[in-house]
Order: sequence, then C-alpha cells, then structure tokens
Amino acid sequence: MTHVTLNVNGSAHGLELEPDMPLLYALRNHLGLNGAKYGCGLGQCGACTVIVEDQPVFACLTPCTGLEGKQIRTVEGLGTAEQPGALQKAFIDKQAAQCGYCIAGMLMRAQALLERNPTPDESTIRQYMAGNLCRCGTHLRIIEAISVVSKQNGRAA
Repeated sequence: MTHVTLNVNGSAHGLELEPDMPLLYALRNHLGLNGAKYGCGLGQCGACTVIVEDQPVFACLTPCTGLEGKQIRTVEGLGTAEQPGALQKAFIDKQAAQCGYCIAGMLMRAQALLERNPTPDESTIRQYMAGNLCRCGTHLRIIEAISVVSKQNGRAA
C-alpha cells in the first residue's frame, strides 16, 4: 500500500492505495464519488472521464500515484441537483441523457472543452467529443446542449 493524497473537487483526501490503482476505483470505492462510471476499462468509451488539471482523462487508465498535487474534478464538482452548473442545466434542458450512463463522462469532456475554448463551433464540439460514446444515441442532443452553453458564453463576452 502507498499513501496518496488526492485533491478532488477542491478537497484533499489522504488514502492508502495499491500503487497501481486506477483513479476510477479510488473515486468510487474510497471517496464515494460514483459519477464516473466503469465502461470498458480500456479508455475507449469515456464513461469514466474526469478532469485532471485542465485535461480530460480516462480515470480507468490513470493510476493514482501520478496525481499527487494535481487538481482532479469529477461531475460532482460541477453543481448539484438543486443548483446545476450551466452545462448540467443545458444537458437537462435538452434532455441529453437517456440511460445516463455516459453523461458524467460527457459532461466532464465538454467542460474541459468549454474551459479551453468557451465558444467552440459545432465542428469543434463534434471532434472534441469523439472520445466519448453514448450507446443510447443521444449524441445530437449532447452536441446541442454544449452548443447552447457555447452560445451563452459568446453572448457574455
């Protein structure tokens, strides 16, 4: 076991973990943050996407030991059911979730995009989101929701 301090959603958590434990397991099993989902375990579906520093990463492939001192954000850090963040609200308004399994990962990848580029066009959104899959086929509503926030950001500038 190795002691690792993970800074998740602004809070430091000291954990005793196996040295090669993926971040996804630490989040779900040790911190009770169940937004990120286990999908494929190969970094091919994106259900486990979280943001480390400013980059979307597949938590199923990212070992905890390399994350000391880095800022980790999960979907739980974007907002609450009572006060959803702007992107979460757009996903709700556009009914972008069907089964909901992929949505946390979709939200985190989209959040990373919008933080890097607050006003991406649809082509950029489609290209950036290609790493995350939705088996229910709500991709068009997901893109629409991200576009809503992009347009809001454009008006705010």
